[in-house]
Amino acid sequence: MTTLPLVIDFNDIDKDSIALVGGKGANLGEMVKAGFPVPAGFAVTVPSYELFLKENDIAKKIYEILKVTDVEDPAQLENASKRIEKIINTSKFPESVFSDLVKSYKKLSGRFSKALVAVRSSATAEDLPGMSFAGQQATFLNVKGESNLQVAVRECWASLFTPRAIYYRHSNKIQIEKVGISVIVQKMIQSEVSGIMFSIDPVTNRKDRIIIDAVWGLGEMIVQGSYIPDHYVVQKETFAILSKEVNDQKMQYIKKGNETKEVAVPKKNITRIKLSEDQIISLAKIAQKLQDHYYFPQDIEWALEKNKLYIVQTRPVTAIRDIKNTDNSISSNLTPILKGISASPGIGTGTVKILKSPKEIDKIQKGDILVAPMTSPDYVPAMKKATAIVTDQGGMTSHAAIVSREMGIPCIVGTKDGTKILKDGDIVTVNGTTGEVFAGGYKIKDQPASTRETESTRGGKTATKLYVNLAEPDRAKEVAKMDVDGIGLLRAEFMIADIGIHPKEAIKRKVQAKFIDKMVDKLTIFCEAFAPRQIVYRATDFKTNEYRSLEGGKHWEPVEPNPMLGFRGAFRYINDPEVFNLELQAIKIVRKKFPNLQIMIPFVRSPEELRRVRRLVKAQGLFDDPHFKFWMMVEIPVNIIMIEEFIKVGIDGISIGSNDLTMLMQGTDRDNATVATEFNEMSPEILWAIKKVIKTCNKYGVTSSICGQAASTYDEMIEILVKAGVTSISVNPDAITRVRKAIYDQENMV
Repeated sequence: MTTLPLVIDFNDIDKDSIALVGGKGANLGEMVKAGFPVPAGFAVTVPSYELFLKENDIAKKIYEILKVTDVEDPAQLENASKRIEKIINTSKFPESVFSDLVKSYKKLSGRFSKALVAVRSSATAEDLPGMSFAGQQATFLNVKGESNLQVAVRECWASLFTPRAIYYRHSNKIQIEKVGISVIVQKMIQSEVSGIMFSIDPVTNRKDRIIIDAVWGLGEMIVQGSYIPDHYVVQKETFAILSKEVNDQKMQYIKKGNETKEVAVPKKNITRIKLSEDQIISLAKIAQKLQDHYYFPQDIEWALEKNKLYIVQTRPVTAIRDIKNTDNSISSNLTPILKGISASPGIGTGTVKILKSPKEIDKIQKGDILVAPMTSPDYVPAMKKATAIVTDQGGMTSHAAIVSREMGIPCIVGTKDGTKILKDGDIVTVNGTTGEVFAGGYKIKDQPASTRETESTRGGKTATKLYVNLAEPDRAKEVAKMDVDGIGLLRAEFMIADIGIHPKEAIKRKVQAKFIDKMVDKLTIFCEAFAPRQIVYRATDFKTNEYRSLEGGKHWEPVEPNPMLGFRGAFRYINDPEVFNLELQAIKIVRKKFPNLQIMIPFVRSPEELRRVRRLVKAQGLFDDPHFKFWMMVEIPVNIIMIEEFIKVGIDGISIGSNDLTMLMQGTDRDNATVATEFNEMSPEILWAIKKVIKTCNKYGVTSSICGQAASTYDEMIEILVKAGVTSISVNPDAITRVRKAIYDQENMV
């Protein structure tokens, strides 16, 4: 009979060695043999642990304690764990195991040195397809010397009986006699950056994505959820980086002197991206190779030290389930009170219970919403009872996220201030699919489940769409969270002013490509924030006096006595097609990724002008996309008088600019204090004009909207617009809630 080794090198184990070295050890040995960049190391085998139990007659004592423990009772579970861990930590360490442990450690260290090592547990029932202990057992970093190594090994054995590990085995019906534990000893990587990656999107289950999370320092804190990591999404096969989300990190976990502790991240690194594009792509390629090798999606821990990438662990991705046909939507008419990172899909409604530490897990009752600064595996017994989980910290690869997905519990992480915004006793709905928390309880599809606020008090789903007027990129994300169906007026002027240079000057200096790139970046901010909701971009409507203020503008702009009635709008595009084409090129680029972007032409003086502008747009190929929409502003009396002729040129929608329309119909300058009192958007002639346009548009099947101040100011205007059959109303952000309710009330009048 062959005696099994007590300690074995990574080179001598592979994927078939689970019974000997546990799931983690077997995977490390398999990766070493396959040529992956794994730090050198060895495993203290399961037979060593079994010898320890046998020599100290411990197994019987453990069974007796667990037999009388109700694991659903947190107090009993904690007490049983402490008793078992005390037995293990005070029992004699086998001499034969210690002897082999020292030999392997010296071999790993080299002559005349003592290596710093990471010591991790590797249970025989963890890191297997369909099951993940998600770090239930202990890990010790920067261990040095034989005696310290012996202590760490014993602690790993004891960690097989932490409350969370006992509870996990009970939940998954794993019998204790069928679980052994090995201990992995691996050369310590002092990582500048570390993290976790998945060879599949663990939230959406998209198989064509590789997800990478990264933090400064050692990777323990990303797993514990202490930091919100950078988040990178890479496309398989092409290895194109589809998105990069950078999160500030103020603290990191590193070796400092003889200790491993949290220290401040250097100021220059707090806001920096953690990985270069080359490093992201290199990691993604490793993830793909690991999946190809194991024939199954992988959950991988990695580290970067001195510009070299290492793989320190891989395991099968657990909790892969088909969610594509699950209707997990809450109506877009609701405004979230909190937003974070989607970690586990689904919707849960319940009472908020804020837990400051795992000691408070007995506060959670079945059906509660568990809210915590970060949800470590110590919370697992409470997580099992919760209907949803929300944390301040952590990424989609933290322990909490992994375990939540495995349990099928909706989970949002990285909200930053969820424990401050949410209060004990609040009734909320958590949408784990979108990463949003809503006040009150709602059934799927926005059917009220509790009466914190009724449909009529908050405004509900309406046939008339509510859009927002917007101009500043900095407000895009904030306003996108509000109860709006899109942007009805995206003003170009703020973006152009921020770029700073006159477009003709940019062309003269041959830097128009940079001008386009900046426009693309700014438009993308809006499109990304609001996608897939429609965005109607109004092409530049700078007047000559405004253009002159741009760099180089005085060389290109005439001085006009009345800029409002001068060189502006459509006439400018016809005269300066090169400048207009800069905008069109930017729109074309952005629409490749965000087809929700449409264009609207301002200040069109005649159907012929519109026709000529339409040709310029067509020349850029925008009309090749059947989803592209070509809108026109209605703001000049001629637009009202000849609305049918403008429609026949070919437009998909109009938006009434009631500000300019009122000034030009009444001959009143609202910015002139002397006559401003005569400016009245609610006067009979303006209302007649508005209703005439809406009626004509309805006749020809053309979308009608309004984006002037009147809609934001007067509830009476909302009543008139809804009765006239307007398609949408676009208002300022501060008017959204009031106007939504006004629309709802008008549509639901009996």
